[in-house]
Amino acid sequence: MLFFIIGTSEITIAQKKDNVTPFRKGTLTAIVGAGIARDYKNLNSNSAFGTKGAIEYGIWKAGPGIISLGAELGGAFSTGRDYYTDFKSRTIVLAARSAWHYGWKVPNLDTYGGLSTGVGFHQYDYKRGQQKINENELLPLVAIFVGASYFLTPKFGVNIEAGNDINTLQAGLVFKL
Repeated sequence: MLFFIIGTSEITIAQKKDNVTPFRKGTLTAIVGAGIARDYKNLNSNSAFGTKGAIEYGIWKAGPGIISLGAELGGAFSTGRDYYTDFKSRTIVLAARSAWHYGWKVPNLDTYGGLSTGVGFHQYDYKRGQQKINENELLPLVAIFVGASYFLTPKFGVNIEAGNDINTLQAGLVFKL
């Protein structure tokens, strides 16, 4: 009987909380991750590696979730063979991002989806015969992403994100600042 009373009181207390997500208005988080990079030039790359750091701040409540604004910085690096020559491709991206965060009433879980827009500084090196060629260009970028963070402690957790952002799939760490 004692366990029943304690269990039902815990359920009642949990149900009174209208939002158990760790991401709320005023929350500041930082994400660092690495994974499979986006190939910005649609080249036949053998390897594509990317890293990204992002920071977000919870701005306002939107329905059952929170809208965040932030920024991200990262790089996509690939090598491969294109038109009978080896190449190296590097893109550094600086972008603004916004997301809608929702916790699904699961303690410590933050799921989100959003949009990023910014600029990519792309460098492409390859050989044509004996001649080494280096091309540089500025790329306007718009991307969508979805992700989830699970907080292991109140300030630290793990993160996964997918989309056509800097990385198509990445895993990393999240910190609540």
